[in-house]
Amino acid sequence: MSDLERRYLRLLRAYPADYRRARGAEIVGTYLDLADPDRRWPSVADAADLLRGGLRQRLRAAGAADLLPGVRLAALIALPAATGVAGVWASAEIAAPSVDWVAFGPFATVGVACWLAWLLTAVVAAVAPVRWTRVAVGLALAVTVAVVPVSAAAGLPRPPLFVLLPQVVLGLLALALPTDGGWWLRLPPLAAGATAAATTTHGLGDWSYRWGDPGTALTTSAPALLVVAMLIAVARVLADDRRGLWAMLLLVAPGGLLALRPLAFLTGKASGWNPQDDVTFAVTAGGVVALNLAVLWLALAAGRAARHRGRRPAGLPPTAHTCPTCGSPR
Repeated sequence: MSDLERRYLRLLRAYPADYRRARGAEIVGTYLDLADPDRRWPSVADAADLLRGGLRQRLRAAGAADLLPGVRLAALIALPAATGVAGVWASAEIAAPSVDWVAFGPFATVGVACWLAWLLTAVVAAVAPVRWTRVAVGLALAVTVAVVPVSAAAGLPRPPLFVLLPQVVLGLLALALPTDGGWWLRLPPLAAGATAAATTTHGLGDWSYRWGDPGTALTTSAPALLVVAMLIAVARVLADDRRGLWAMLLLVAPGGLLALRPLAFLTGKASGWNPQDDVTFAVTAGGVVALNLAVLWLALAAGRAARHRGRRPAGLPPTAHTCPTCGSPR
């Protein structure tokens, strides 16, 4: 056995054991036939392809074949939500203050850098290929995270953490944008950012980070995000497509984090803690994420149980509506 074959077999462990026994030799043989004669290590593309295939087969074995398509659908919802929120905060950064306040030049905080980065991402999404949109999302995420240490090091004001945290989670989901799709999928991020910025600027008055309640806009956007996800889920289910259900479940955490301030108030009221304390916010945020993970785990367990109950007896051929290789619905 060559070193290259041995290394392909190690990567093959990403697949379920039953699948490796049935198809492992065929898969490795195909990669070896396509590899250069002097190659000793699998290429990065081959390794990524094997890992993706293994994850896909494990999800299929767990009755969650629609999870990865659901992640991509959730990304299509998360990016407009992120750019829409950025439009609100970009307007808040430039609003005229009604009182004197320490500021970042003409802006309220250094957070203006991340909001402009997200709005620029919306423009990139409208005019550039998806791979460049993902790069723009990654850069906007990096700027958003960097706001905290930069503000601490420079002694400059920044947006509250409960404003930055949901933006990071929405951005992480947006990294899973699908590579295919028509032009109509490119426009929602730009439309959401522009509409939110224009609407907020028109009705803002003296409200800004410097003066007012910065949690109001987030609290009202949380139900809007979840309602959109629920409507898409219902429409997909009516079309016999479960991607919308997975997308809705994946957006529970971003929706909860958008409403973090009122949830922290409820946590503080129930526990006797200060609802404005960082510990209360951290515990509440951890609870939201843990709840989302628990819901996803229960959904995976339910799918696994349903697949086990519906498994065909050994020796029966696949039906006309299932894949002859893996048995999953077409």
